[in-house]
Amino acid sequence: MPTSQAAALMAVLALEEREPDVFVGQTPRTRMQRIFGGQVAGQALMAATRTLPEGRAVHSLHSYFLRPGDPNEEIRYAVERMRDGRTFSTRRVVAWQRRADKDAAIFVLTADASAGEAAVAEHSLPMPDVPDPESLPSFMDLMAARGETRVSRSLGEAVEQRLLEHPWDRPPKTYPNTKSWAWMRVSGQLPDDQPVHAAALTFASDLSLLGAGTARLGGGWGKTAGSSLDHAVWFHQPVRADEWFLYETDSPAASHGRALCFGQIWAADGTHVATVTQQGLIRSLE
Repeated sequence: MPTSQAAALMAVLALEEREPDVFVGQTPRTRMQRIFGGQVAGQALMAATRTLPEGRAVHSLHSYFLRPGDPNEEIRYAVERMRDGRTFSTRRVVAWQRRADKDAAIFVLTADASAGEAAVAEHSLPMPDVPDPESLPSFMDLMAARGETRVSRSLGEAVEQRLLEHPWDRPPKTYPNTKSWAWMRVSGQLPDDQPVHAAALTFASDLSLLGAGTARLGGGWGKTAGSSLDHAVWFHQPVRADEWFLYETDSPAASHGRALCFGQIWAADGTHVATVTQQGLIRSLE
């Protein structure tokens, strides 16, 4: 089972090059059929990395979600090679779908890559002291405790999560104690290919970040609906997305139906590997 989940994620990230610098991605069939934002971001990042010179790795990405994706239509990722300098490369990727016999842009991403240089300044955030993932209940355990025997098959299940607080019964958080933590990893083994792990981390980083925007309200899943408006990731160190990493989320500001959310990611050995930001739309379901 875990291996099949990793294979499902790899099938999503394995794009077809339809023509030079144009790649096509597919959406897996699930009961709750929809296009997940992290899927589009991960596929777009894979498209960008497929065009990079050898030896250059993406260190940051910035993206905007323009329209909801149609899960029944393929997604075409058109890559623009904006820069290939001596040490840096920049790519712009636009995701297109057919809508009423016309092409419509649903997502745009800009990624910057470099060959790396000798560090002059070098520092990072220390990992918080939290329980290790093996001591925490799995998401399936939490579902079983609620009497849920049927779990929808979705691409999100490709990422195993160990939550430090109950997702359906969260007390309201108050400043300065507004942070949340979760352990994550891809369920199964991914190939030893850093672009794949960066794309998988980008995929996973969209899974729970917007929840930070409602942490001060309390409650749990199912009381609000949200959608990503933009998403950015800075990669500080190489990462293996199929090994446990700690995801810390917080929201410094929310207004006008939007919440700005920050994320910090550490590998299990304490290495600070990435920083994430996202602004999302939040609406009440009650």
